[in-house]
Amino acid sequence: MATKIQNNLFDSRVNYDRGRNVIFFATWQLVKVLFFLSGVPWPSAFKVSILRLFGAKMGRGVVLKPRVNIHLPWKLDIGNYVWIGEEVFILNLEHVRIGDHVCISQRAFLCTGNHDYKKIDMPYRNRAIVVGDGAWVCAQVFIGPGVEIGNEAVVAAGSIVTSSLPAAMVCSGNPCQSIKPRWDN
Repeated sequence: MATKIQNNLFDSRVNYDRGRNVIFFATWQLVKVLFFLSGVPWPSAFKVSILRLFGAKMGRGVVLKPRVNIHLPWKLDIGNYVWIGEEVFILNLEHVRIGDHVCISQRAFLCTGNHDYKKIDMPYRNRAIVVGDGAWVCAQVFIGPGVEIGNEAVVAAGSIVTSSLPAAMVCSGNPCQSIKPRWDN
């Protein structure tokens, strides 16, 4: 049976703007390998300064652990007093906004990119991600394109988030759903 999908028709320029020229992107890739993907615990303040040089909007008191993979820093906005754990991957083909006092734990994956599987050329269908103030994204969580995590929400470890989550709720599962309020009243 022949497939309807025609990967040879895919055009990476459709629905995707890197936002910088190839030389700037290549320079970022080299810097990323040396200072971000390395296991060397470079000081967070140093890494924040580098991200600012590459166009990221960075707040005060940001902690960046080793092996954090940020695809496009110029499409990243991180608030104040944010913690980003080891091996977090921010695949930000579109803008990612992380609010103040957020914790993104180890190996979380924020993915703004996807493909339209109903079209034979599988074009991109990328959308921004927003993580609200005070939220905690626990270890090994996947957050997909177009998702907004509400202020002070907790996303339990290993959850798969494909739709937006409400504020101040503990959310868990695949698909991720609200389970209970975060705070006792």
